[in-house]
Order: sequence, then C-alpha cells, then structure tokens
Amino acid sequence: MENKAQTIASLEKVCLQLREDVLKMVYTAGSGHIGGSFSAAEIMTVLFFHEMNINPEINKWEDRDRFILSKGHCCPILYSALCRRGYFEEDKLWTLRQLHSPLQGHPDMRKLPALDMSSGSLGNGLSLGLGMALATRALHKDFRVFVLMGDGEQQEGAIWEAAMAAKQMKVNNLVGIVDYNKIQLTGHTADVIDVTPLADKWRAFGWNVVEINGNDLGEVLDAFDKVRSFNNDLPSVIIADTVKGKGVSFMEDEVVWHSKAPSTEEYEKAKIEIEK
Repeated sequence: MENKAQTIASLEKVCLQLREDVLKMVYTAGSGHIGGSFSAAEIMTVLFFHEMNINPEINKWEDRDRFILSKGHCCPILYSALCRRGYFEEDKLWTLRQLHSPLQGHPDMRKLPALDMSSGSLGNGLSLGLGMALATRALHKDFRVFVLMGDGEQQEGAIWEAAMAAKQMKVNNLVGIVDYNKIQLTGHTADVIDVTPLADKWRAFGWNVVEINGNDLGEVLDAFDKVRSFNNDLPSVIIADTVKGKGVSFMEDEVVWHSKAPSTEEYEKAKIEIEK
C-alpha cells in the first residue's frame, strides 16, 4: 500500500495534468472558466482519483458514488477529471464548447453519459444531491453523493433550504464541498453579498463542518478521512479555502479570470508556469 507521501506525489502529477488540460481546453475554445476550475483542481483530483467509489468500465454502475458539479460553469476541470479517469478519449477534450460536442459550456448529461447530473443553474446542486442521497434508502444502496458548490452560490436561498432539509432528514451520505475562492462573476463575494462567517452558518444549520486549505492535497485527503470518521446522522460539508486561478501567478485572485480565455502569449506563459 502507498503511504500518504506516495499518494500525494501520485496525485500531484494528476493535478498538474488537469490544470494543463483546462488551460488548453479554454484556450482552444476561445472561452470558458479557468479561474474556478483551477481553484478546484486539488479537490477534483482527490475526489476522482482517490475518494469516490466509481468504475468507468461499467456504464451507470448502480453502486457508484455520485458527483454533482453544482457550479457547472467550471466544467472544464470536471471534463478533464472524467477523461483522465478513463470515461472518454482525450481528443474529446479539445472540442469544449463546440457545436455538437458532448462537452458543453455547462454539464449536460444528455450529451455526456458519464455525468450524474446536468448542472449550471446555480443554487440547485445541493437539492439534487439531497434527492440522490435520499434515494439510497428506497434503492437499499449505500453510495455517497458529493456536491461541489461555489462560494458565490452560497448567496442562493435554495442552498439553505436543502441544508435544512438534509439535516432534518438525517442524510449522512451527503457531502457538500464549497470551493471558497472568494470571487464570483462580478467581483469579490464580500463586495457582492458577503457570505462570512461561512463555516459558522453551516454549523448553525446542523452539518458536520471541516475547514481546510483546499489547494493542499494533503489537507484535502485528510478532510475526506475526517468526513468518513463522523459517527452521527448529519450531512457533512468541507469548506475549502482556495485561490481563484491557483497555479498561474497572473491569474491568481484576479476577478477577470472568472471567465476569460487566454491570449496566445498568456497561454504560453501559463503553460510554462504549470509545467514548472
């Protein structure tokens, strides 16, 4: 068995590959969301290459863990993770946002069967995840449901309706993750609608809460271990403190990179930084 250091070293290589893919995908498409994809790279790496019980060789395996990208605009990082995990061939990555491509600007499960849910209408992912998690009782299954949300998305009322319901219904197989990069489309979340103190809000709604540096693979690994260790009937949420555009210096913590394709010069510069 790998020790933790070996696991992290292996995941680091995957994480770099995902960032390289996202950069090339958005550059090739001429549009897309790099900033939020980069901030979630470590989270997605751990989920798809360590934590989730999935099998790309069995289409729609009934016992698989489910994943919902509630912040669907950051689908480039999801598409990369699915591809590198073996769900489809690499050449499809470079068709992002093209007409008739299965890789649309927001996840569409009708076009890409590997997806568990279409998403992108912000605020709805947690409710969908709650429904899936509740379905385990009717289906007599024990799979888990992971929902990755944005921090700007925490301004949506539907998030908190689902949070209340999940606690009341004792849905302990539901795991939320908040990519807390503090930037949304029109600016910093603190300037649009301040969501702080975010962790305290989730605690007040009755959830198990884990706070981490979401761009540290070791802390992300530990967070999911912690979630599995909770011995109660509560849902869990990981508040992942991240940096928008993480991995490329001129993109980090810059609002403009929420939705922007790099120029050729920016692409080459970013590619060098990621490779280093």
